[in-house]
Amino acid sequence: MAGIEELDQVTTLADQLQTEEGPIVLINLFTVDAKDEAALLKAWAHDADFMKAQPGYISTQIHKGIAGSSTFVNYAVWQDVKSFRDAFTHPEFQRRIAEYPDSAMARPHLFRKLAVENHCVA
Repeated sequence: MAGIEELDQVTTLADQLQTEEGPIVLINLFTVDAKDEAALLKAWAHDADFMKAQPGYISTQIHKGIAGSSTFVNYAVWQDVKSFRDAFTHPEFQRRIAEYPDSAMARPHLFRKLAVENHCVA
């Protein structure tokens, strides 16, 4: 089973799950032993199949660090916090977390898209 650590030591995921805003982006940083990469991706795909069927889900993409890195980043877009919270706390999703390899560490955090003049649109 994957461990879970906070990405932000001030504002926890539990704090974020109490809010009501949207749309939101889940960024989940994973680290795993190199020998467990295939198991991580299998477990992640199984989770993604579940999330994809949940109300409010928009999209997801996983990325792998280059040059031999065993660091992965999942980027998932959700309609709102409530939709993500309902999916994340669903008993089926919680059961699936046990399928991650023991060496996996997840660091999930929720974000909102910002507009920055001449660079990013809201």
